[in-house]
Amino acid sequence: MATLLINFYSKCLRREVTFNALLPVDNPFMPGQSSAPERQTLKALYLLNGFSGSHSDWLSFSQIRELSDKYNIAVFMPAGENRFYLDDIDRGEMFGEYVGKELVEFTRQLFPLSHERENTYIGGLSMGGYGAIRNGLKYAERFGRIIALSSAILPYRIANAAPDYHDGVAGYPYFKSVFGALDQLLGSDKDPEALVLRLKESKSAVPQIYMACGTEDFLLDVNRRFYEFLKRENVEHTYDESPGAHTWEFWNKTIRDALEWTESAQV
Repeated sequence: MATLLINFYSKCLRREVTFNALLPVDNPFMPGQSSAPERQTLKALYLLNGFSGSHSDWLSFSQIRELSDKYNIAVFMPAGENRFYLDDIDRGEMFGEYVGKELVEFTRQLFPLSHERENTYIGGLSMGGYGAIRNGLKYAERFGRIIALSSAILPYRIANAAPDYHDGVAGYPYFKSVFGALDQLLGSDKDPEALVLRLKESKSAVPQIYMACGTEDFLLDVNRRFYEFLKRENVEHTYDESPGAHTWEFWNKTIRDALEWTESAQV
């Protein structure tokens, strides 16, 4: 297992950025083997951190290194910087395009990755769960599967919010700076429901979706709401609601379940 910390200049963010990478490409040659194992292209997972986190969260708090090796999948972990992986034209920071397009293209140039969408996944937790849903749908031509854990699907809560709105974590000015005009949020490309409907209208393939949320999680309501929407629209998905809170204990269990799901699901 190769563990890398990579810096490169992102045109989407107009600055140097950092991400962590796991590459199961250096398996040791064992005595008795006739030849070294043949090098193969790898599946890839672009794994997003939550609010107030960093590109180091998944390496520091989860078992993702073990899972990368077990499922023979390359994992790339960029930083979301509390911007919900959305494009901000005014700031010149295109986080959505960065994780949905630029990072995929850059890593494919560097590493022996499959270029097929069915072998390319995007996932995350909380803010990163929303980022995975939004950008997995926005860039559906690249991603065959979406893994969304305890997702902060905030358009359900903040659309048309009043200027005095505050949810205990952040308030109206912050959400407006990230999501734009909140009275225009529903139906925009920041609204997961709208993105699904656009894909269906254009007869484009909708990525398969794995969602998980704990029954003690403060985001359970928005996860249930999106799950009900997926059912109504007959979008292929798996929904896991089980005991747990907004914790790494829950995410460690569900990222393992999610990667097991990718092994059996067929796009």
